Amino acid sequence: MYLALLVIFLQCSGLYTQEGVFTFNTVEIEVQPSVKVKNGAPMSIVCRADISKSTDFQLKHNFTIFKDGKLVFMTVTDKEDAKYEISVARSSDTGEYECTVEARGKTKSSNSLHVWVKGMTKPILTAEKEEVLEGEVVKLRCELPEEVPPLHFFFRKIKTNSTPKEKRVFEPHRNFSEVEFSVEEADNILQFDCFGRRLVQLEFEDSEHSNTTLVTVREPFIKPTLNAKPSSNITEGDRIQFECSTVVARMRDIEILLQKNKTILKSVHDEKVLKYSTVATLEDSGEYLCKVEQGRASKTTKLNVVVSELFPKPILAASMSNLDENKELTLSCSISGFRKANFSIFRKNSNGNIWLKNSRNLTMRVSVNDTGSYICKAEVKGIVKESKPVRINVYAPVSKPTLSVVSGLPEVVLGKPLWLICRSVMGTPPIIFTFYKGNEVKKRVTNDTYAMFLDENIRQNDKRGYKCDARNNHSSGMKTSNILNITVIVPIRDASLGSIPYGEVEDGSETAFLCSVKEGSWPIHFRLFRKADREVLLFEQIENADRVMWHKKAMKQQDTGTYFCVASNRANVDVKSHPITISVILATWKKGVIAAFALILIVGAVTLALWWFLRKKKKAKGPSMEMSGSALATNLTSEKLTRQPNDGDYYSGSGYIEDNENHVKSADESKGPDLESEEVEYTEVELSTLDPHRAPVQKGTETVYSEIRKANNDSVENRHSRIQGHPDAT
Repeated sequence: MYLALLVIFLQCSGLYTQEGVFTFNTVEIEVQPSVKVKNGAPMSIVCRADISKSTDFQLKHNFTIFKDGKLVFMTVTDKEDAKYEISVARSSDTGEYECTVEARGKTKSSNSLHVWVKGMTKPILTAEKEEVLEGEVVKLRCELPEEVPPLHFFFRKIKTNSTPKEKRVFEPHRNFSEVEFSVEEADNILQFDCFGRRLVQLEFEDSEHSNTTLVTVREPFIKPTLNAKPSSNITEGDRIQFECSTVVARMRDIEILLQKNKTILKSVHDEKVLKYSTVATLEDSGEYLCKVEQGRASKTTKLNVVVSELFPKPILAASMSNLDENKELTLSCSISGFRKANFSIFRKNSNGNIWLKNSRNLTMRVSVNDTGSYICKAEVKGIVKESKPVRINVYAPVSKPTLSVVSGLPEVVLGKPLWLICRSVMGTPPIIFTFYKGNEVKKRVTNDTYAMFLDENIRQNDKRGYKCDARNNHSSGMKTSNILNITVIVPIRDASLGSIPYGEVEDGSETAFLCSVKEGSWPIHFRLFRKADREVLLFEQIENADRVMWHKKAMKQQDTGTYFCVASNRANVDVKSHPITISVILATWKKGVIAAFALILIVGAVTLALWWFLRKKKKAKGPSMEMSGSALATNLTSEKLTRQPNDGDYYSGSGYIEDNENHVKSADESKGPDLESEEVEYTEVELSTLDPHRAPVQKGTETVYSEIRKANNDSVENRHSRIQGHPDAT
């Protein structure tokens, strides 16, 4: 039973699940009547959901409508659409609308839709005051209560028969704005209005104009009155008086000013009248301005005044404008068509005019210090007029000029520019200097005390001298300098170095070095250097020649190195020669000594080698000679023993033996200690053949045998022959 109920429950659950399946196809949003709605008209935002279901079942939908990302409407319904109604649309309802539908955890949103509520509400304009004084300000406030910032506000000040003045204010965060307009002169009744502007979809939209606000303007004072007494047309020398007045509503902080050409002549504070008086001159002609100020308010009145000339300006005349010192000068002052005047003559100075004489005429003997500008003044009825200045130049004669080279010495390096200066110690400037090269005019310069001349065309064989003359406006004329001759210095060119002998030099021999130049002005400074590890100055000399020779008496091994010479003259340019290399070698006699010593060593070595070879050869022949020698000695001994001894034979044998001993000993002594060492070997061998029972004869035989062993083979053979030929021999 329970199993059956479980099966039924599972089947019912499956059926319920199958019946509750749905999906959102689309979600759409629309505006009724259209996306562009007139301001004040009704408007509806409709959101529709297109849903697919497995069966027809009820489904709750959660509709949410957003404007510019902000929630404006939300409802839950089992219908597939929802409506957000706005009874009176305002411009603030303009924006981007979007709809979202949610059901059973599923959500879908529509595309965004822009709605434009066209037209703005009428702004409201208010003024802080309805009545103001000239110079004060009118404060206005314009408000768009139903609009949303950012907004632009435009204020207008409207005057009769004039173009409105407009002010613009941007308000990013407020739906109202405030401005101030100043009240100017001649503003009587003013009208103000405003309107708003906003930016929608990159288009500007303006509201209608606000209500018009009227503001009445009162004058704080009337326009001033300006008069000139006795008249605005007067003659210079007459006194003229200006009077400026006004009527003030409130006597506080009021100021009256009188000015001419932006120059304030007089001003008064907290008074209704200004008075100004002066003696009229021609310079007083022109336009005068009276100005009344109180706070920001100001009013002006203008008056044109004409002053007629009483007498013209005086004229100063000079007998001469340029004259020599100690000459006489006459100055005369006059007025055209007018003679009754008081005249004075002055000399102008930076610290003020210097009075010379109260007279029409002035005569004086001038000096250089009288050079300057002179004027005269004429006075009539208190009017003083000044003449134009007259320039007087008094000249002292120029002194004889001196011509010199700027660098000092009267010389120039070939190819370099030559600067000359001509001076005249005395003489009133300006002085005209003229430069000559030979008789050719090169340059004219006007200066005060000196002038300079540049000659860039210097040639090596140019023999023309220079001179200059100086003159000014003195009647004595020009003065000429002495002729200046210039030495042209030719720079050193192509230095070279040679030596005798060249290249290899024997130790102890003399070497001559020759340094020469191809071109260059004398004297020439020659220097000779040797360069090994460092440069060493060996020789220097100044010569009035294009070459110099230096002898090195005895060259040494340390003199090996690279040599070069440097030449210079007054052109101050060092010219270096190409280097040469000197190698110091051994002298010939030293080479001979070394060769002889080497030869001796070679001969000695050969001799020693030969001796060693012969000794080795003799060693090889030694045993055979000992055997033959022993037999010979035995024969001789036995023969001596068988014979009767006689003194003659004995002494004869003894003499022979001694002779042989002497002969062998002399040979042994010439062979040196090496042969003496050989005697030990032979003594050991010979002792084995001796007979101790035959001592006397054996001694002689032993001696003979020993000495024969010490000699060379040829000597042995000769001695053996002599022994054989001896009478005692058998």
